[in-house]
Amino acid sequence: MRRTRHLIAAPAVLLSLLLAGCTADALADTSTSTGTSTAEDATTVVTDVAAGATAEEVLAANADVHEVEDAGAAAATITLDGDTASADGDADGVTVDGSTVTITAGGTYTLTGTLSDGQVVVDAGDAVVHLVLDGADLTSSTGSPLVVASAGSAVVELADGSDNALTDAAEYADADAEDAPNAALFSTADLTITGDGALTVTGSANDGITSKDGLVVESGTITVEAADDGIRGKDYLVVEGGTLDVTAGGDGLKSDEADDTAKGFVVLAGGDVAVAAEGDGVDAETDVVVTGGTLDVTAGGGSAQAASDDVSTKGVKGSASVVVGGGSVTVDASDDALHSNGIVSVTDGDLTLSSGDDGVHADAALDVTGGTVDVLTSYEGLEAEAITLAGGDVAVVASDDGVNAASSAAGSTEDAQGDWGGPQGETSGTASLTITGGTVAIDAGGDGLDANGSLTMSGGTVMVNGPTNDGNGAIDADGTPSVTGGTLVAAGSSGMAMAPGTDGQGWVSATFDTAQPAGTTLAVVAADGTVVATFTPAKDITSLVLSAAGITSGETYTVVSGATAAGDAFAGYTTGGDASGGTEVATVTAGEHTGGMGGGMGGGPGGGQAPGGGQPGTRPGADA
Repeated sequence: MRRTRHLIAAPAVLLSLLLAGCTADALADTSTSTGTSTAEDATTVVTDVAAGATAEEVLAANADVHEVEDAGAAAATITLDGDTASADGDADGVTVDGSTVTITAGGTYTLTGTLSDGQVVVDAGDAVVHLVLDGADLTSSTGSPLVVASAGSAVVELADGSDNALTDAAEYADADAEDAPNAALFSTADLTITGDGALTVTGSANDGITSKDGLVVESGTITVEAADDGIRGKDYLVVEGGTLDVTAGGDGLKSDEADDTAKGFVVLAGGDVAVAAEGDGVDAETDVVVTGGTLDVTAGGGSAQAASDDVSTKGVKGSASVVVGGGSVTVDASDDALHSNGIVSVTDGDLTLSSGDDGVHADAALDVTGGTVDVLTSYEGLEAEAITLAGGDVAVVASDDGVNAASSAAGSTEDAQGDWGGPQGETSGTASLTITGGTVAIDAGGDGLDANGSLTMSGGTVMVNGPTNDGNGAIDADGTPSVTGGTLVAAGSSGMAMAPGTDGQGWVSATFDTAQPAGTTLAVVAADGTVVATFTPAKDITSLVLSAAGITSGETYTVVSGATAAGDAFAGYTTGGDASGGTEVATVTAGEHTGGMGGGMGGGPGGGQAPGGGQPGTRPGADA
């Protein structure tokens, strides 16, 4: 199934700039990598991927991944010796001219020895070529040491137990030629890397490993250090196994086919991958799909560094989608940890994210239906126009909003990196935050749950340790929040506190004259003395909202400070405890809001300045 490219609505000035930047040169298919993604590369052009899509659905819509083909019976051994080489066996397809070895026929060729300054070139037309590196060390002072100029497909096998190395020139003599190589290992054909040996690749001029068609890594221990992109498959890049350690001056793993919407994707299905990139850790023109293996990314120096205004430094970026259906993903990025101009979908797997901006950002939709998402540090934890939390376990630490549903189509501005421009750009809109299941724990300096549109909850367990300043609230929605099921605790400041509507599940809202200190256990006690629940906040609070199945509207409840919790706690919450010996700090009637903005009133744009309060921070890159 092919997907149609479309434009998501963008401000007119921004859109005109994007269109003006689409020159013929930018769309031309050349052998040269598009280079490190710039901030301006994060355009609004994406492909259609349905919200909540699974990995299987996304992969089914993409081009088929090539398989290894039979190279035939011919076999030869090529011995490299300093500035020359010799061939034994079925060597009719091998020519040696000084330090240049050319393979012109299909077959299996074993390379061994050292080529101190030369090149191995495969120029075999449509034939299949299988190269076995068995203790091969190739260096070139003028270009790429290993080039597949033409072949039906190519395989590079790392012989069991062997150590191999490829080192290219710092400057290429033929860099401007048509189809000129731009990587230490370069192929114009589908390329597969396999075997149980080791390969060290040094890309001094540009990329480390590049295929102009598809690139599949099946196995091997591969270390890449590249001036620009580490490993690039233009049509697609698929990692099925092996151990990859990539250090890149540009993007780490990349696929950038922009003219075919069924291509330009990156898949991690297995293996152990570590990426340290000055640009994006993983960058796909269409989709990034993770179904297995481990991925550890540091982008732009990590979350402690300021994001660049000129270079995109996101951890994992897919223009159409980022879909995680398994595996383990750890990201430390100066910009967004996970980013898509389309959708993000997490159905399984374990994500541990540290971000200098958003933990997870999708322009359109963000769905979590399984797995774990742990945002250790961020400006905003989760951000998209439509956010659905239906399963899995989510934990967020954010200096501003924990979960922010915001609509760019409603008039919010975007910065040069394709992100919302922050508090001053957010307005009322049609964004939505829907919670139907799973667990959510939020520690936010700004709004805990922020919906610039509707906020609805029908299931799940949500604990919010919200702001301490009165310019924000633990809950902030444009309309009255609807809570019809699940368990919700929203604790924080009282100046802009909100409560759910009265036509759903029962809830209590308490405002405290004196702040309740962090670590103090509060019990909500029914009129008959039954402890309905306890909550131990992680910070000082003056407001507490609790909605749970055991609360009856119109009944009186007491909040007791200094209680004792009982049972297993989730983010400070338990369903039982002992309130004896505590101090009553509030008496409330279920269904009546006691302070703040009341039901149906928003606390203003997320993180915005309000009387008596202050904004917890400024979006990275935004004017302070």
